[in-house]
Amino acid sequence: MSLLRILLLLPLVALLGGCNFVVMNPAGDIAVQQRDLVVISTVLMLLIIVPVMALIVFFAWKYRQSNADAKYEPDWDHSTHLELVIWSMPLLIIICLGAVTWSSTHLLDPYRRLDRIAPGNAASLLEPLQVEVVALDWKWLFFYPEYGIATVNELAAPVDRPVRFKITASSVMNSFYIPALAGQIYAMPGMETKLHAVINKAGVYDGFSANYSGAGFSGMRFKFHGVDQAGFDAWIAKVKASSETLSREAYLDLEKPSENVPVRLYKEVAPDLYKAILNMCAQPGKMCMSEMMAMDAKGGLGLASARNILPLKYNISMLDGTSSTKNYVASVCTLAEAAREAADHRSTTTPLDPTPVTGAGLARPGAAPAPFNFTPAPPPAERRASNT
Repeated sequence: MSLLRILLLLPLVALLGGCNFVVMNPAGDIAVQQRDLVVISTVLMLLIIVPVMALIVFFAWKYRQSNADAKYEPDWDHSTHLELVIWSMPLLIIICLGAVTWSSTHLLDPYRRLDRIAPGNAASLLEPLQVEVVALDWKWLFFYPEYGIATVNELAAPVDRPVRFKITASSVMNSFYIPALAGQIYAMPGMETKLHAVINKAGVYDGFSANYSGAGFSGMRFKFHGVDQAGFDAWIAKVKASSETLSREAYLDLEKPSENVPVRLYKEVAPDLYKAILNMCAQPGKMCMSEMMAMDAKGGLGLASARNILPLKYNISMLDGTSSTKNYVASVCTLAEAAREAADHRSTTTPLDPTPVTGAGLARPGAAPAPFNFTPAPPPAERRASNT
């Protein structure tokens, strides 16, 4: 019965011959090099694995109980030749794997600009196509800054032209992955990752998120069109002929979680929208991370930035009005003013219970309280802001 089941499954196995294993048959030079790295690493490891598996079967068969001709040597414990083979072969494999991995780590660095678009075809004279990628919940937004357009869940690039991707996210971490083009690269909010790649064969390829990101993750897919230059120009013209414009308000509506979103084309994009998304300040009145870092580089908060305390909050519930928590700057003072305030407080305030508090490092009960001493440091050149 079991043999019959196996025979019935054979036609299904034959159908696998029609499958397209895109990872092993990619259309981009970077993906091809990554495929070759996988193949080389696998072959090197099989040089050890296959002989070991074969020897397991050989020894089990030769030294079976029924084989009376097998030589029995209970006192045997060492063979220099055998030890040399056992230790030298794996060591050589590890050295080869290390060399291949080290060189590939640098040559296939996703941040590294391409030095070729195909074997023997240099890319030094070709200007890369700039594409800015934003992972939303649960769709992909693509900006083409060179053309001033944007698309949702559709991407296109000319064949044999390098593409420089800048990748970020609006909320949770995702992973930008087009198996035919190159390996996956993470998309993270408030951070920018990069990927340099090239497509060498015309076609329509699948792209998706390779990192689970919530309920709509399974529908977070898009099509990548590899076309010739004329086809790419026609695609750009099609996007520019659309009626939609991606303003800040339109983006904030698009940013809301939605599933299985169809392709959308935007003929025009609000200025610096990608930069605002990257700096987490697409919402009106929100401080950008770049502004915050510029303040830190100059020494931190000052008088002029005291009003920016509220925009520093990155809790969505505080931005959409669903939270009742408020933040205010109660006072702004210098160190000298803080010393005067402490002196006034000491002279006008009477403790409710003058008995000293007991505890580690405090005065013993009944002892006089230690005098309050405040020696301010020399005032800085700039006034400082503090929350009281």
